[in-house]
Amino acid sequence: MDMSARNPLIAVQAGQVALSDRRTQRNWRVDLAPYKLGVFPITQAVFADVTGQWPSAVQGDALPVEGVSWWDAVRFCNSLSQLEGLAPAYRLHAEAEGVDWDASADGYRLPTEAEWEYACRAGTTGPRYGPLDEIAWYRGNSDERIHDVGGKVPNPWGFYDMLGNVWDWCWDVYDAEVYGSYRVLRGGGWFDEHWSCRASERRRSHPTFQVDDVGFRVARSVMS
Repeated sequence: MDMSARNPLIAVQAGQVALSDRRTQRNWRVDLAPYKLGVFPITQAVFADVTGQWPSAVQGDALPVEGVSWWDAVRFCNSLSQLEGLAPAYRLHAEAEGVDWDASADGYRLPTEAEWEYACRAGTTGPRYGPLDEIAWYRGNSDERIHDVGGKVPNPWGFYDMLGNVWDWCWDVYDAEVYGSYRVLRGGGWFDEHWSCRASERRRSHPTFQVDDVGFRVARSVMS
């Protein structure tokens, strides 16, 4: 299966991004190596082609897949890598024991939250990369339903739906000391108020959590 036609990736150059967390008042910077990130969230058609499954509450080929857990997203990445003859990025153990990320693998993976925010901002410095109604489906304009990917204006680097429509699972553990294995969610969803659809907004949930406004997009490391 050729992913490039169904859900293309854009190459992102190396850089640095400043992250923050309102709950803890913490600020930190992350240096990023070059990587590639999906232009769109994974659609239901692509998810079904890879897994044979249609987990979403409302179905449509071009709708973002939702109702998928972090574990579902990780397994999808490995399955897609195997279909394309790439080295899987993850070594999966029992859910209670977690996942190891093989940084030397060229296969598909979830973006880190630093990679996600860097791509979301696309060189902009405000809370959003454009006027919210133009770039995102959120509670104020979504009619309280999910929408096909790519229906709003992309950010300056060509990524669609970075804000709104569905939250994106990221690789990172949110705060192990307080929340254990909870993973980071980014971007806001179709049912969220405007304040949740910001480049810096961090949410978290258990890696088995499934709901109708959480999906994911894929990344790949750039091998030297």
